[in-house]
Amino acid sequence: MEHRTISTTQIAAFQQHMQLEERAAGTIEKYLRDIRSFADWLGGEPLEKETAAGWKTCLRTSGLCPETVNSKLSALNKFFRFLEREDCCVKYLRIQRRLFRRTERELSRAEYARLLETANTMGRTRLALLMETICATGIRVSEVKYITVEAVNAGRAEVSLKGKIRTILIPGKLCRKLQKYAKKQKTVSGEIFLTRNGKGMTRRQIWAEMKAICQKAGVACSKVFPHNLRHLFARTFYRACRDVVKLADLLGHSSIETTRIYLISTGAEHARQLDRLGLVT
Repeated sequence: MEHRTISTTQIAAFQQHMQLEERAAGTIEKYLRDIRSFADWLGGEPLEKETAAGWKTCLRTSGLCPETVNSKLSALNKFFRFLEREDCCVKYLRIQRRLFRRTERELSRAEYARLLETANTMGRTRLALLMETICATGIRVSEVKYITVEAVNAGRAEVSLKGKIRTILIPGKLCRKLQKYAKKQKTVSGEIFLTRNGKGMTRRQIWAEMKAICQKAGVACSKVFPHNLRHLFARTFYRACRDVVKLADLLGHSSIETTRIYLISTGAEHARQLDRLGLVT
């Protein structure tokens, strides 16, 4: 069946399709946002290979990083395949594997400590404990809802996401802190991190609360977001055991190559190793 343009009905059908595939809510939201952005850019014009390629060119010249462009193209291509319009799929940008992480994006242990100290000083106990939980377990922000009273009492949480089930181990010290917090909040079962209305915290709420303490903590805003705590966990764990396979299991990755992305550093450690070679007289 040929689709000459993109309609809201098609987008709604694609949303339902992704829900049936049991895609994470955050993934669905991201895909729909990219598809609607393309539909707005298309402006009712016929959907053709040339127009899809035109959007790719527009993204490339808009100042977005190549990874972001490819992420948007991935959402678009999946939508095209759903519409049975594989003829409109566009090729991804070719990107050389990044060897080093930008300094302005890497969160250090010291900066993490300052964030925790600032949150506690400001009386934002929930935020401090939430950041500790993400960083000490390596969970995704979408998996925070699995940190329940029951999970804490058991010392482990069973996470079902992206069609996979994995066990998240919760360190003993963190369990005790979470149990104490739950008791103080009079939470006897279910999710531990709740809003004043008793609802689970959303990704956006967690992101906003972290950003709100950046300046006072003296940490660059570009470094402060939930997923960066997961990166810090990955780097710290790998330095301790040097086992990328075990780390991949903990992070819930099906590909070691995905895990390798988490281990990219700023290059400072590489530079120190080169200096120790003593090859410059």
